[in-house]
Amino acid sequence: MEKRFMRENKWQLYSLILLGFILFNSACAQNPPFTGQAYVNEEKLDEQSTVLLNNAVYLIPFQNLDQLKIASIHFTNQYAANFDSLLNKYTKVTAVNGNDYTGIKSLGDLSFDLKLFNTLIIQLNDADLNNPLIINFINSNQKVKNVIVALFGSSNALIKLNNVSVPIIWTERVSPVSAFYSAQAIFGGVVITQKLKKTLSMVYQANMGFTTTKVRLQYTVPEDAGINTNDLLPIDNIAAEAILNQATPGCVVLVAKDGKVIFNKAYGYHTYDKTLPDKLTDIFDLASMTKTSATTMEAMQLYDQGRLSLDSTVDDYLPLTHKTDKNDIRVRELLLHQAGLIPDIPTLTTILPTDHSTDSSAAFPTKVNEHYYLRKDYFKEVMWPEMLFSPLKTRGQYVYSDLSMCFMQQIIETVTSTPENVYVQQQFYNPLGMQTAGYLPLYRFAPSQIIPTEDDQVYRHALLDGYVHDPTAALMGGVAGHAGLFASANDVAILYQMMLNRGAYGGVQYIKPETVDLFTAKQSDVSRRGLGFDRWDPLVDHHYPSQLASPQTYGHTGFTGTCVWVDPKYNLVYIFLSNRVNPSIGSKLGSLNIRPRIQDVVYEAIQKGM
Repeated sequence: MEKRFMRENKWQLYSLILLGFILFNSACAQNPPFTGQAYVNEEKLDEQSTVLLNNAVYLIPFQNLDQLKIASIHFTNQYAANFDSLLNKYTKVTAVNGNDYTGIKSLGDLSFDLKLFNTLIIQLNDADLNNPLIINFINSNQKVKNVIVALFGSSNALIKLNNVSVPIIWTERVSPVSAFYSAQAIFGGVVITQKLKKTLSMVYQANMGFTTTKVRLQYTVPEDAGINTNDLLPIDNIAAEAILNQATPGCVVLVAKDGKVIFNKAYGYHTYDKTLPDKLTDIFDLASMTKTSATTMEAMQLYDQGRLSLDSTVDDYLPLTHKTDKNDIRVRELLLHQAGLIPDIPTLTTILPTDHSTDSSAAFPTKVNEHYYLRKDYFKEVMWPEMLFSPLKTRGQYVYSDLSMCFMQQIIETVTSTPENVYVQQQFYNPLGMQTAGYLPLYRFAPSQIIPTEDDQVYRHALLDGYVHDPTAALMGGVAGHAGLFASANDVAILYQMMLNRGAYGGVQYIKPETVDLFTAKQSDVSRRGLGFDRWDPLVDHHYPSQLASPQTYGHTGFTGTCVWVDPKYNLVYIFLSNRVNPSIGSKLGSLNIRPRIQDVVYEAIQKGM
């Protein structure tokens, strides 16, 4: 009995130590200098002191992010790191230390080194403006580039910019929070409402100033959305429980309320060997979240354009299906998973040794993962016929099927004449400022930034890091309608905030509001589903997606241990990303109800704040 007591105490002590270590390694989204209401109060003071000048061409807030190549230049601004970190929440911004050009190098060298950037954000304070060469640097660059100034300091500093005509965001407050605020104002994450209270010079007179509207996510503290930070602390405990019980090596949780990211933390490690801690910028295999985050997004946009009809048949778009039993399936049925399609086709279990090689060549061009190349036209000659002639037994019933989105992919690519990965990147991810989202992440990112999934020693004989986990998508070259998309939590938040905004983000209407409403509403008589989207389950004892989610909730989960849920009733976006399939597929994330329990913590915190 005594030994048992000692063993239990030892295990409890170990658990507490591990919990503390996990929490110590979790990273907060903005790392604010202080939290709670004090942060909100400081933020309000910054709003009341921030003025936008010289914005007649409405450069601020930035638009067309996919066309901007931005550099942020600082000299003596002590909060440059804070400023730049917030800029990079919206799009890729390269930080440049202007002090490197005040010695042997000149500001002319700086201009030369910035030649490949078309947009310059120049951080200035009182001390910087004692150098007249900086004014010359601004005026010379504005002739060929977009230039804006973020000025922190006294009104005397502003007067020194009398001869500068570029947009100026000016605040007298010099603090980490003012740096955060000005950076977000550039992208429309926060509003600029103030005008000059008095005349400072012939150029800058009383009541001058431009106002802006909020068009993108804001990054702040829970209190800014009426939530007590302490009420979200149970999320740490649930995440620690998941890691302690080996439900997943790590995870990232993000919560956006009222268009504000109020919680974003990374927990644990890429793998159980604890070599690389999870980071907020890490990229996850989203698995079936691809269905809504790529294929359904495209379907909605094409529906808006009149290029895709929900009541058209597969045969209308894919003549090859004419002599199959798939020919009269309607687009609507595919999106509802009521087409009668089987869940999937056999893949790695039936592939022949002659179908793949360890080296790439003209005969084996399709890369599945390291040292695994599929023969040319394998999809067209083997997989696509398997899909076309697969059994069709349950039409009109709800049977969740990856094949439904594979058919949708073929339809969409036929309509757009563009590969799905290219289309969704150009039409959504790049314009939205999503820096990591996309298919085939290894073409753009190092494996160290990508969370590994399964260590597949049976078929692919490799740790899957940057290669899609889903075997069907893998044999399709990593680009599929049902799986293959990778992204960070922040990018997922941007995309689904656009959805919560009923199709609008950054001043652009990507999808018509009525189309968002149509696709995300319950559209089936035999299931809870919308068009492409999963939804709240009316069977109360299912508690899906969580016990407290409202009936308006829509989103999707992913097999790798991911989910995104949008709840319009609470103006909420909830994201959980993990790699529960590392090193092998397990069920503990589900059996422990990790995702729904964290989601309910958020709801409970919201309700307490009401």
